[in-house]
Amino acid sequence: MRLYDTNIIIEQLRNSDSQPGGISVLTLLELLRGVSEEKRQNLKENLEVLYRVQSLSNEIILEYCSLYTSLRNESETIPDTDVIIAATALTGSDVLVSEDLHFERLLKYGLKLVKE
Repeated sequence: MRLYDTNIIIEQLRNSDSQPGGISVLTLLELLRGVSEEKRQNLKENLEVLYRVQSLSNEIILEYCSLYTSLRNESETIPDTDVIIAATALTGSDVLVSEDLHFERLLKYGLKLVKE
């Protein structure tokens, strides 16, 4: 399955072109925090219909910790939110769809990445 990063969902919503796939619960949070309170509930419900929302699981948390430690040991930094999104893709064997270049640093850990 395809797991979409926030930047891809924003483009899909702008173009009214949603594609089947999933999003991390953190992507859902990132999208909702930028919307007015009056529109937030409606957008949340629409996103939950359009995409499978992947909650944090123990497996994702442990994968995040492993990725974080590896990156820290290599003196690499990636925003925590994006490391969690990558961990979500890795644990679900999903392909991450994103335009963010820093995800390329995680290819060596098995992340499958597609740009659109």
